[in-house]
Amino acid sequence: MEGFARALEVSKLPPGSMKTVEVGGEDVLLVNVGGKYYGIGAICKHEEWDLSEGTLEDTKVICAGHGTVWDLNTGVGEFDEPLENEPLYDVKAEGGFLYVRRRA
Repeated sequence: MEGFARALEVSKLPPGSMKTVEVGGEDVLLVNVGGKYYGIGAICKHEEWDLSEGTLEDTKVICAGHGTVWDLNTGVGEFDEPLENEPLYDVKAEGGFLYVRRRA
């Protein structure tokens, strides 16, 4: 698993949950949507809220701060003003752990 870093035990991210972890000096939001894992930048590009404090609706995270809606598949935020995309991470489950790698 070249380029992947261990991030979290699988058991700590049940379906429908989100958790912010630090991996290689970066804050990564890990999300479990029905057994599929997603990774996205954890800090909202609008006002720097931790996205794990928000709500999850299917594959979208709604920031608790000002309601920016972040798409877990694209990293694009829907808001009244243009925002920089959140970085995306590949997530793999292996041996009871989740591993992440930042996408290029």
